[in-house]
Amino acid sequence: QVQLVESGGGLVQAGGPLRLSCAASGRTFSTSTMAWYRQGPGRVREFVAGISWSSGSSHYADSVKGRFTISRDNAGNTVYLLMNSLKPEDTAIYYCNVDLTWGKGTLVTVSS
Repeated sequence: QVQLVESGGGLVQAGGPLRLSCAASGRTFSTSTMAWYRQGPGRVREFVAGISWSSGSSHYADSVKGRFTISRDNAGNTVYLLMNSLKPEDTAIYYCNVDLTWGKGTLVTVSS
């Protein structure tokens, strides 16, 4: 059974950085795309960034392009989301996703 566990969320001031981690277990992910989504207060869940496990190619939502970087550590089955220049509107619960599996999320709060 696939499991995803997010960590690294917290309270940060606007303009600051934060790095999220997603530890994946249960099977190999060599043919999958891992992704981060987020859901802000009163908003629907939205795509943030995705990365191909095999090629490492990545893509981003326009709202985070140039500020966020997704990466993966194949050896450890971990996906990271480095978030720079954070804005209050980045406040959300951030979820890790692969195929039909979701983690429980980690809360990021950006204060102005």
